[in-house]
Amino acid sequence: MKQLLTLTLIILSILKPSHAYFIETNWEVADYVGSTIFVEPNDVVGEKQYLKGGFAEGVFYSCNFAGQHMTYTNYKREEFLRNPEFEMFKRHKIILEEDIYVHRVSCNGTEDSERRVLYPFVTQTTPHKAFYLFEGTIFMLIADDYPHEMKPWTN
Repeated sequence: MKQLLTLTLIILSILKPSHAYFIETNWEVADYVGSTIFVEPNDVVGEKQYLKGGFAEGVFYSCNFAGQHMTYTNYKREEFLRNPEFEMFKRHKIILEEDIYVHRVSCNGTEDSERRVLYPFVTQTTPHKAFYLFEGTIFMLIADDYPHEMKPWTN
């Protein structure tokens, strides 16, 4: 009986995977809000950011199997919006779900000069939609392997 219950739980976890912290795919920069200091946002829209296992390549961050590490912190919407680090989401009235995941992806590199960090990369319970806060701009990304309609990002 115990084995049957264990097997059932394993099968259910395979059939209904959690997408709340979904990040490993090919992302396309769809839009942005805010203003930048060191990057022209229109040069970034339409560009890609790929993340998978130990490899990453794209407009914001790259790591070629050189010690990539991914982690995230879970926030409730109100807690997230109270954090001064994410104040721009409130100011720009970004539409957010109740559960928010802030990812930190880092690459050790083979030399000190190759160390990189992608942070904060923000996802929610709905898969295939993400935000990247960079230099006064919130970039909106959509996984390009997912059929989607562009819904409003802000109120």
